[in-house]
Amino acid sequence: MKRESLKTVKRIVVKVGTSTITYPNCTRNFTQIDRLARELSDLSNRGFEVILVTSGAIAVGVERLGLSEKPKTIPGKQAAAAVGQGILMNTYERAFADYGKIVGQVLLTKTEMLDRQRYTNSRNTLTELLRQGVIPIVNENDAVVLDELKIGDNDNMSSLVGGIVDADLIVILSDVAGLYTANPNTNPDAELIYEVPEITPETFKRAGGSDSSFGTGGMFTKIQAAQAATSSGINLVIASSEEKNAISRILDGEMLGTLFVSKENRLQFRKKWLAFAAHIEGSIVVDSGCLKALHKEGGCSILPAGIVDAKGAFEAGHTVSVLSETGEEVARGLSHYSFDEILKIKGCKTSEIENILGTKVYDEVIHRDDLVIL
Repeated sequence: MKRESLKTVKRIVVKVGTSTITYPNCTRNFTQIDRLARELSDLSNRGFEVILVTSGAIAVGVERLGLSEKPKTIPGKQAAAAVGQGILMNTYERAFADYGKIVGQVLLTKTEMLDRQRYTNSRNTLTELLRQGVIPIVNENDAVVLDELKIGDNDNMSSLVGGIVDADLIVILSDVAGLYTANPNTNPDAELIYEVPEITPETFKRAGGSDSSFGTGGMFTKIQAAQAATSSGINLVIASSEEKNAISRILDGEMLGTLFVSKENRLQFRKKWLAFAAHIEGSIVVDSGCLKALHKEGGCSILPAGIVDAKGAFEAGHTVSVLSETGEEVARGLSHYSFDEILKIKGCKTSEIENILGTKVYDEVIHRDDLVIL
């Protein structure tokens, strides 16, 4: 039934990795790029709205510069990206033009995700491109971004873009067929998991590393992306890029790849930004009673009485992770109190806040309207 629901999607984010569109020597895989352009163009002709998130700029730059390996320094990576980005985009532009489609390049960094206004501007740009029948091609702006402003990998970029544009489905095309019960490269008994109804710590344990020397995302980052997507009400499928017409077959309900099933309740636009784009400045740890209340239907605010600890030098108004006593992240939200203040009022009743701090701005440390359950 979950696979059947994919037949109703309208807006799709498709992510391809470096190993999909380039060979191990960093030369472009024109066969794969043409197949991708053809399928996405055909989907656009069928009425789907398609956004492509692509890796590969650094690898293409490495090949053009005649380097033997990916640079290890930030300036080296940025130089390779600066060279490769234009080449890669030109390759896509020519490939899609053969099928009558216009593409538009959108380069993002974490800056666009952290700043509410720039986040909204990114949304407006992408939706306007879709309205005009353009296929947006999104990549991280590796040529200028510093490490602390990097999103880090395009698996998570795809989930962020999916959240920005309210996508119905994200498809990550990879060099693996999906999530297995064990590492298929070392365990011949490993079986493909066709559906993951809920992402748990056990799901992450199944993840392995990346086999590519030029890519940045392994299965672990793909599961991270799936967690972000499903919490935003977006289904996500990991499938092999070697499968012919994989995206179309997924949309037709075929049992292809691993489907991570979205949670039923879509987050509001503001809460999507809060959960998956805002910079996490610290964390608070809540007790079992608070944790149980958070997971009840309708949720609740977090009061000082349910807090047992806080970590990180955050200020009031910053976004923090909410952790269980075992360290599992269960929510994210805007804290009304600073790290120092929380350490003073943790475990206390709301009626005691003013006596302890000398003032009381809020009863809640995190109000339910500023809280997203993961």
